[in-house]
Amino acid sequence: MRIGRAPVILIFGFALGVAVQAVRTHAVAPPDETLKLYGRFVDAVEQVAANYVREVSRDELLNSALRGMLAELDPYSSFFDDPQWKQFQKQIEGSFTGIGVQIDFDRRTGRPMVLAPVVGSPAYAAGILGGDLILEIDGAPTEDWDRQRVVDALTGPPGTEVRLKVKHPDVEEPVELTIRRAVIALDSVLGDHRKPEDDTWDFFLDRDAKLAYIRITTFGDDTAAALRRALQEIQSEGAKGLILDLRDNPGGLLSAAVEISELFLSGGRIVSTKGRAYPERSYDAKPGDVFEDLPMVVLINGQSASASEIVASALQDHKRATIVGQRSFGKGTVQGILPLEEGDSRLRLTVATYHRPNGHPIHRFKNARPSDEWGVSPDEGMEVRLTDEQYVRRVLDRQRRDRISRANQLKPEDDTELFEIDPQLAKAVEVLRHKIDEAK
Repeated sequence: MRIGRAPVILIFGFALGVAVQAVRTHAVAPPDETLKLYGRFVDAVEQVAANYVREVSRDELLNSALRGMLAELDPYSSFFDDPQWKQFQKQIEGSFTGIGVQIDFDRRTGRPMVLAPVVGSPAYAAGILGGDLILEIDGAPTEDWDRQRVVDALTGPPGTEVRLKVKHPDVEEPVELTIRRAVIALDSVLGDHRKPEDDTWDFFLDRDAKLAYIRITTFGDDTAAALRRALQEIQSEGAKGLILDLRDNPGGLLSAAVEISELFLSGGRIVSTKGRAYPERSYDAKPGDVFEDLPMVVLINGQSASASEIVASALQDHKRATIVGQRSFGKGTVQGILPLEEGDSRLRLTVATYHRPNGHPIHRFKNARPSDEWGVSPDEGMEVRLTDEQYVRRVLDRQRRDRISRANQLKPEDDTELFEIDPQLAKAVEVLRHKIDEAK
């Protein structure tokens, strides 16, 4: 990404679902009352610099104050000094190493929380689950850590190790894991299982009934093109209906969300952005090569965030697909990148939020109630809630199926057990079969 282009959402790590755009600003001279407040701040800095038990530089104090100020606003606003800005650029350009997790913060405990591990990543292989709380990193408790400190602790050169203490959603006792960092490659469009002849993804759940199934794990640069290829493949093989699985998808590029929505919509609003000092912008579907005749069901859950919520809400509001599962995460903010005067540091500040086609906000603000409008909820009668135990069982089975290859094929009974382990998928199949029957 080059700063100054249209808004994009981070592909990886630690701020997924947050759009980033360059913003030009001009500081306004503060009135006398504000100058008095600034005077109080300067006095505090000087008192600490003069009297703290150890010597501390004013630069360190000011940077810490900026980080604290922004952290109080929301989890996605932050301050970057020059080294942190360069690291951030590497992450959003896709050149990064780490363990392969998308991180948010648990609203109850304030601890870092895994939204989802990247499929095939070291974290995925180690058994990290969506909803895991990270209690310690390399022996240091993560209580009161900010986002940047989590980023710095989890990323590092390929081959190096990081020790984590995590608490799974359904387990009282935390577990300790040692994970080796690697370059993270995102394979974002997946099927249910692999073909026995070449280990490529099979995009059919039921070939006899022609029920197609496609998972999107993140929204990256090539996700829309990969999805188009998968859709062309199932179309050529006579697919009669599609389940699009967006569960545990923490987001990605805004442009990818718009392009993917356009694969199923020939017109109409996809998403808009609104802010107090940020120009409103809307994204509409353009006519083109659209797969609009294929009956669809979309699966979401509480870890479906950002770009996945954009796609799900667009397809729901235009009545293009039936939404099955659980209410989404509620994460949709636009971040402005604001250079500071000296030019070697920047603010990343929340300047706008996403709104779905019906005008309702996607973002769940602090203290939002369940009755408020945010995120994406399943269609009426389509909610299928999982207990923590059911969720973990489903994720572990999903990880097992993803690891199966030509040398280790699925057994016939595995497909039978799939719908017992995954009641949300079972409901989606039931709904899709009904939609196909109605279309005859």
